[in-house]
Amino acid sequence: MTRDIIMTHDGGHLEVLTTGGELAAGSGVVVVPASMVTATDYQRFAQKLSEALGRPVHTFNRRGRGDSSPQSEDYTLEADIRDLHDVMKHTSSTDVFGHSFGGAVALHAARTLPVERLAVYDPAVSVNHSVKADWTPDYERATAAGDYDRALAILIKGVETGGAFARMPLSMLTLANKLAAGTPLGKQMRELMTCGVREIKAVIAADMPAEPFVELPLETLIVVGEKSPAYFGVACGQIHDILSGSSYTILPGSGHDGPIKAPEKLISELSEFFSG
Repeated sequence: MTRDIIMTHDGGHLEVLTTGGELAAGSGVVVVPASMVTATDYQRFAQKLSEALGRPVHTFNRRGRGDSSPQSEDYTLEADIRDLHDVMKHTSSTDVFGHSFGGAVALHAARTLPVERLAVYDPAVSVNHSVKADWTPDYERATAAGDYDRALAILIKGVETGGAFARMPLSMLTLANKLAAGTPLGKQMRELMTCGVREIKAVIAADMPAEPFVELPLETLIVVGEKSPAYFGVACGQIHDILSGSSYTILPGSGHDGPIKAPEKLISELSEFFSG
């Protein structure tokens, strides 16, 4: 794996991790990560996909993560869309994979950017108000009071992506966060939760009907985890219905963290798709 720092359109910078660059020259696949993770969390996924394709896989730290520029307080989806374009140009890549919030970025971006093949897994895109965040006022009250363990618990329960962990009572989840505060995962969750809430608000602000997504590439693959929260499938089904050339698949046995775990079924599905 190699690491590059690239300059962006607005004078900022992004950290790009490339896996498998030694396998083949030319265009690779750009991975747009989810909210509460970093590019390094996709290392196993990138390695497996790169080996299956014989092409490089480029995973970049979105702003507020790793060695990339900070995320601005007035963040909107457009910031990540422009950053994705910068990474595509730097890597000479036209194939894109987006996970969760990264999938929402990829779906909105591919309507205007030169994306040839687009694949998304559980994209956190809001179509006809499919994504709601009624919990954000409680989150903001907890952060204003300095109760970050409770705030993180509200966030985890609100997005529902933590499986059984997210179904714990709020008091127990708050305690679990307090106990995990010193672990690498606990520290990462705290570092990213402000960015995560900004991003959820940006998704809701960008809500639209399904019809504008007809501008997506003809070759679009939509994957939803069988055990993922139901709201991902609601938006994906509406987008699939208006895209005559899209493929829609449910990944058996997988939850929202499917790309992080990188099961062989997902790698096989994506390598077949990106191989054309």
